Amino acid sequence: MTGTSMTVAGLFAGIGGIEEGLHRAGHRTIFLNEIDERARAVLAWHFSEAELTQDIRSVRSLPDVDILTAGFPCTDISQAGRKVGITGEASGLVDEVFRLLRVSSPNWLVLENVSYLLRLGAGDGMRYLVDSLEDLGFRWAYRVVDARSFGLPQRRQRVLFVASRTEDPRRVLFADESGEADFEDPIGEVEPDRGYGFYWTEGLRGLGWVHDAVPTIKGGSTIGIPSPPAIWFPNTGEVGTPHIEDGERLQGFPVDWTDIDSSTERRLGYRWKQVGNAVSVPMSEWLGNRLAEPGQLVEGDWNASISGKRWPLAGYGGKGIRRKAPVGMRPLSQPFALRKFLDLPLKPLSLRATNGFLSRAERSKLRFADGFLEALHAHARSVAESSLR
Repeated sequence: MTGTSMTVAGLFAGIGGIEEGLHRAGHRTIFLNEIDERARAVLAWHFSEAELTQDIRSVRSLPDVDILTAGFPCTDISQAGRKVGITGEASGLVDEVFRLLRVSSPNWLVLENVSYLLRLGAGDGMRYLVDSLEDLGFRWAYRVVDARSFGLPQRRQRVLFVASRTEDPRRVLFADESGEADFEDPIGEVEPDRGYGFYWTEGLRGLGWVHDAVPTIKGGSTIGIPSPPAIWFPNTGEVGTPHIEDGERLQGFPVDWTDIDSSTERRLGYRWKQVGNAVSVPMSEWLGNRLAEPGQLVEGDWNASISGKRWPLAGYGGKGIRRKAPVGMRPLSQPFALRKFLDLPLKPLSLRATNGFLSRAERSKLRFADGFLEALHAHARSVAESSLR
């Protein structure tokens, strides 16, 4: 990084995905807030010099920092969540961020959440966010970005908000554009030397199918049962799930980032939950570099208005002005290959999990890739035979 080093305060920090990325970009975290006890222990281990607080509702003020971050809860606005909207009990805690901004003046505000925020309730959550930011005197910009842009073989599309009372947030989010089309994951003929990710917990209404990557790593069970996505390698017939160490790497963390005490199978589920709830580190590193050194806007039409109830993949505004940004989900185009990315062999998908998926899949009306279900049947037979030896 060649730009300015800044101080950071992180709210709803989780295990520090945003803050670790900003750290790699040269910034320094001095204040953290996270209510989950296990995630807070991870933060204490990796950010030992930062002040660490718990319930955001008890935070009365923030230290004087350059960047305030908030990956506020997605529970009420995720496609896999309750879908009650941004004013729900969990996601509504974003109001605490706005409360603190009334008595704090960071140069930059960074918000992160799921891309479904653009569509849920005809975009009501987006309108709530931008209205609240404008009421506080902020200019704002947002962009949906895909983690695959940064060399991670994980389809993880997140909306990043950058806002400022004094600076132009467009120069942070819209200074990079790879020129590549957004990723496609068609179901049909497969490439034998590639890997294919899917959700083994689904198969009836959805699949989560991804070419040479895994679908979005989720938080998993609230009681600590791990449910990482599955992978099929056609050329070997392997069907399994990544180990937690590769799960951490799929989010851009160093191996064992969440391994801070003695390991148990139950705690493994909590580690997957922490990883699934995190922000991809390379995504926030890119953002941190641009916060330090804003660039020039990419070429395109910057005057198209946002109208109606449909929010585009990227936009900006302030003082009632709302416009589209001529960018896609790929600010960078770093290469990746799932097989080469994984350091550890897959954990074979269990017979129970495989048969459960097949039962749902064969009752569904979903379309599946050529040879996929046959490969899962062969895998089930192999696992069953191994258990008899």
